[in-house]
Amino acid sequence: MDIQLLRISHHESKNTPKAHLDAFYCDFEEIREQNFDGLVITGAPLGLVDFNDVNYWPELDEIIRWSQTHVTSTLFVCWAVQAGLNTLYNIPKQTLSEKLSGVYRHTTLMPHALLTRGFDGQFFAPHSRNADFPESMIRDHADLDILAVSEEAGAYLFASKDKRQVYVTGHAEYDADTLANEYWRDADAGLAPELPVNYFPGDDPQQTPVSSWRGHGHLLYSNWLNYCVYQITPFDLSIMNPSRD
Repeated sequence: MDIQLLRISHHESKNTPKAHLDAFYCDFEEIREQNFDGLVITGAPLGLVDFNDVNYWPELDEIIRWSQTHVTSTLFVCWAVQAGLNTLYNIPKQTLSEKLSGVYRHTTLMPHALLTRGFDGQFFAPHSRNADFPESMIRDHADLDILAVSEEAGAYLFASKDKRQVYVTGHAEYDADTLANEYWRDADAGLAPELPVNYFPGDDPQQTPVSSWRGHGHLLYSNWLNYCVYQITPFDLSIMNPSRD
């Protein structure tokens, strides 16, 4: 598998050395004319920031639009879901009054869809966000199939009918200790964070949490790669689906 790491051209990272980015990442201008099997746009701690106040919003907006004609399937994760819905469906940012943090129970709505193939009727997945994704908002403003929802966390997994856009509002990719690291980071910063829901054993942050979502996470990403990327992408990437033009 060949992976190309893409950075925002003029954004200075606070957590990754520039030398590392220069060595392993490319700028959008370097790959603009290329086509790709899949694209993953990750989250960012920007749930309470207006899109126009994000210094790299114009470039990200352009990349999302570019993906419509140069990528077989794009996976939007967490904050990137807000970005994708805004760019492609003109849906404004929705925010929660309090941060959503914890491991929540979800219900599979479309068990026979390719993306949810093998899913249990109910499963757990982590969330860590200020963004709000009400099921009604998705249904009213976008022609997307909602595949899984949570009573507490809202719409979790939804996708376009051609599977070229896939949205995941949670973090199935999290390690067992990721929410703990976020909690202690915020606690050390004096932010007095709430305990992540249904996460620490006995709600005791001194106890070591155990993943209850690893199987679901592997299945979600393998389904995306298999059914939304490799089974659809043409062998010759220079041959694009005419419907995209």
